[in-house]
Amino acid sequence: MTDPDGRAGRAAGAVLGAAVGDALGAPYEFGPAGALSARFPLGGAELVAGGGWELGEATDDTQMAVLVAESLLERGELDLPDIFDRFRRWAAAEPKDIGIQTESVLTSGYAWDLAAAVHFNTTLRAAGNGSLMRAATSAVAFAGAGREATMAAARRIAALTHGDRAAWEGTAVFHELVRLALDGTDPLAELPTVLAAVDPDDRERYATVLAPDWHPDRATEPNGAVWPCLGSAVWALRTTDGFEAAVHAAVDLGGDTDTVAAVTGGLAGARYGLAAIPARWTEPLHVPLPGSGGRVLRAPDLIAMAARLAA
Repeated sequence: MTDPDGRAGRAAGAVLGAAVGDALGAPYEFGPAGALSARFPLGGAELVAGGGWELGEATDDTQMAVLVAESLLERGELDLPDIFDRFRRWAAAEPKDIGIQTESVLTSGYAWDLAAAVHFNTTLRAAGNGSLMRAATSAVAFAGAGREATMAAARRIAALTHGDRAAWEGTAVFHELVRLALDGTDPLAELPTVLAAVDPDDRERYATVLAPDWHPDRATEPNGAVWPCLGSAVWALRTTDGFEAAVHAAVDLGGDTDTVAAVTGGLAGARYGLAAIPARWTEPLHVPLPGSGGRVLRAPDLIAMAARLAA
């Protein structure tokens, strides 16, 4: 059984927390700020259906995280062509939601090591949060390998679909913050050290959005971009005192609510552990997997997956 207060509980919290945040935020995607609090003015927000999503249904954020996890577990190593092939089969199965950039890369017909670079060189726009949104499972898997290895793995997985280094660096920062939290360290206290490991070309941008005095209202891009998305998640973690409050604050920002809440949920779950995630949110949670014969994962499946990844 997973120790809810130990490292295993924090690993399960990271994986399940990201999925719960995703499902909580999905019905409010692209809506206004404050929509969750307007619906639940007395607190105690519930998962709801809406926006094309069933009650407790996780989106592409969690679906892609599961695909990464299953590749790591089945292959026993970081097999980038295998992950890309899983992504491509999933995209071909017409999931309910898929990022425009991610879909373009996965359906381009280019090889795994060319598709994202070709897209970036053509559009010069590839700093969306689509690699960050799926990173909770890989963050748990590589946490035991140390800072350099976990950040390197994050960059390589991100580069499968995102050709802009900014997306790689944001995903690498998330990996490292989860690693620190799993070790029982306050990840926010270590941000200066983490930023020192960011590529110099992107360090100032991330230092800005991860600064203690930064607020999402100061973002210069929508939170569908990788740096304000990560900054918003860190802000939600910093300005609250528990898992539920952090994820609630993330959804209330509006915009790309499912992804901001998924990233927040991964960080908050790693910090506060499995026991901090409300049962009323985990019970209806389910993760359909298009292209996998109708498989649907539920909370116990994700907890078991996290245990295997952490091991």
